[in-house]
Amino acid sequence: MEVIHNYNNFPENTATVVTIGTFDGVHVGHRKILDQLFKAAKSKGLKSVLLTFFPHPRMVVQSDNSIRLINTIDERIAILSNTDLDYLVIQPFDRDFSNLTAFDFVRDVLVTKLNVKELVIGYDHRFGKNREGDFDQLTDYSHTFDFKIKEIKAQDINNTAVSSTKIRTALQTGEIEIANQYLTKPFFVNGIVVKGQQLGNTIGYPTANIEISETYKLTPKNGVYVIKAIHKDELYYGMLNIGNRPTVNGKDKTIEAHLFNFDFNIYGEDIRIEFLHFLRDEEKFHSIQNLKNQLAVDKKNSLIYIQSMLKNKTS
Repeated sequence: MEVIHNYNNFPENTATVVTIGTFDGVHVGHRKILDQLFKAAKSKGLKSVLLTFFPHPRMVVQSDNSIRLINTIDERIAILSNTDLDYLVIQPFDRDFSNLTAFDFVRDVLVTKLNVKELVIGYDHRFGKNREGDFDQLTDYSHTFDFKIKEIKAQDINNTAVSSTKIRTALQTGEIEIANQYLTKPFFVNGIVVKGQQLGNTIGYPTANIEISETYKLTPKNGVYVIKAIHKDELYYGMLNIGNRPTVNGKDKTIEAHLFNFDFNIYGEDIRIEFLHFLRDEEKFHSIQNLKNQLAVDKKNSLIYIQSMLKNKTS
């Protein structure tokens, strides 16, 4: 897969099958669209192209900085690189681009620059300034500019009409298994291990404090989770807390992972955390001893979950 920043840099005279969208999460619905894209490209001897946008259009059009995304742009690139996609075109989304009319978008971007011969789109696709373009307009333009168009019906994507919004909601309500089912793999965050207050060391539960540099990256609901961690290609299981550490009067939100059978100094190093299961809400305990007792229960429940999960995988 070749990554191209800005449609103006797309190679000339490359005939394509194109799909369009933010594809946040690259969930099962997106996979259905991509499968149709790859099938069409292969059958016609064309190159497959996903035209996506960054930052998210809502951040620009609605000045909405509150939106949190399932994937950072680098994570999206990594996920898509493991598919049969030929070109990922990342279009910088700014005011000028958002003001392109539906007609100008089709003529200048899809036809002139991306040399589209077939367009594959989801059932609810809108495009152009103020989202004025719809499937009927695309159909008209396809006749004008001589390209084919295929709309993926809602029932062909998923019977539950999965969407990135539904996955974000599931993550924000602690419904990790539902989110992971839609994503086809565990939701994850990438971060750097930084120094914290090191309270965990004093009570027998040392933690890796994880800092995520991309502020738009979604983090799940506050609470305690069963996790899988990947560090230097090694896999570890553990438990993780997201929250403000009310027992010790913490003020800032932190992400702290306690990894089982792990005793290494990894400050300043990258780590990937995959969320497997929500254990409980964050609580304020009356004493450090009460917190320690609860952590022992959390560890026990985490190990039970992990053992059950691994057993089901091998059975």
